[in-house]
Amino acid sequence: MAASGGAVRCQRIGCDAMFTDEDNAEGSCRYHDSEPIFHDGMKEWSCCKQRSHDFSLFLAIPGCKTGKHTTEKPVTNIVSANTRKPVPVQSPAQNKNSVDSCSRCRQGFFCSDHGSQGRPSKPSVVIETTDTEKSPAPVKKKVGINEPQTCRNKGCGKTFKEKDNHETACEYHPGPAVFHDRLRGWKCCDIHVKEFDEFLCIPPCTKGWHNADAA
Repeated sequence: MAASGGAVRCQRIGCDAMFTDEDNAEGSCRYHDSEPIFHDGMKEWSCCKQRSHDFSLFLAIPGCKTGKHTTEKPVTNIVSANTRKPVPVQSPAQNKNSVDSCSRCRQGFFCSDHGSQGRPSKPSVVIETTDTEKSPAPVKKKVGINEPQTCRNKGCGKTFKEKDNHETACEYHPGPAVFHDRLRGWKCCDIHVKEFDEFLCIPPCTKGWHNADAA
């Protein structure tokens, strides 16, 4: 109700008019009965779906409801622009199976279907050790000079013996393989083909030592 002796401001959203009890007839107030939505630069009234990018034009959109002016602030339903479907609560066994079968979860990406950030990481455990308890450095495997080994250099894969290994024994690709737009090739020699069989037949571009422990 308006206070006696003067006009007061209407508290309805979208009205903001001054009124008294005498000029407060039914239908004199035009207002919006829901909160506005602001999302990606767009302003929208959730009650009537009227929208605008310009804030001044948005405020000028006339109310979609009519009634009497009031000094009581209305209770409106807050509308979120980022409404999401509720995620069903799953048992631990069901959730594990769904995460294991989801490619996004397996790779650690955010998955909206399971409401989780991929597979939960195991907590790291830090164990303090003294100098005498530190683990020794890994011991390199000892290989006889006549023991056959397989070269791991890219594009080689030949079997060799250490006694026959030298600085030009291996022909390989030092650069990584490139797969892009159905083309396959080697970055080191800038040769690209379409067929995988042709890719395997691209001749190596570098010579060096055979390496059985290449990355």
